[in-house]
Amino acid sequence: MDEKRFAVLLCAEDSEYVKKKYGGYFGVFVRMLAEEGETWDVYRVAAGEFPGDEDLSLYDGFVITGSCSDAHGNDVWICKLLNLLKKLDSMKKKVLGICFGHQILGRALGGKTGRAVSGWDIGVTTVNLKSSNLFTALKMPTLLSVIECHQDEVRELPPKAEVLAWSAKTGIEMFTYGDHMMGIQGHPEYTKDILLHLLDRLHHHNLIEDSLANKAKEDVEAREPDREAWKRLCKSFLKGGILL
Repeated sequence: MDEKRFAVLLCAEDSEYVKKKYGGYFGVFVRMLAEEGETWDVYRVAAGEFPGDEDLSLYDGFVITGSCSDAHGNDVWICKLLNLLKKLDSMKKKVLGICFGHQILGRALGGKTGRAVSGWDIGVTTVNLKSSNLFTALKMPTLLSVIECHQDEVRELPPKAEVLAWSAKTGIEMFTYGDHMMGIQGHPEYTKDILLHLLDRLHHHNLIEDSLANKAKEDVEAREPDREAWKRLCKSFLKGGILL
């Protein structure tokens, strides 16, 4: 069998903490998704590093990470990423978008993104899963907890896309488009320590208020995200083991 090959489209700069402990966000995703015999590459798209058109066919799937940038922005790299995602759609390549990746994927496919009406969602959120072949095959419960850290959201689904999960604060927690593209608003790849360090950075730069930071920390310490279930879900989608 041919070796499977995947690429992470990195949309954020690595924090010093994540770089030191996990080898950067690329290392975090590899730890969650990679299996023996696979090749994983990284393209730092936020820094202008993109795969060439001739390289796209080499990959079985792509993962788009979170970002400090807005998916509704028009930075040069964001516009270039939108074009890349449209190409990957036309090639029917598997694409998994996480947080910002979920939002930019929604935008690229014709949906709308923007600031969340309900404001920041930071902590451990309970997500409701719709009944689907994917969840049934994986024996998923109807509720899953996931780490969240976002102030933007997918406001309108792309045409022909389907909502697979929602929460009290976010109407589109997860969507699929065809059987090759999936967006997840939460951070299944995050560990609690990554979120706690991110919270401190946001608070230090006055991007969130004291009350929100304290509440989020209490929430994170009190609840556990269902990381193993999300890991199975992401791997099954990305590697084609389960039909949607």
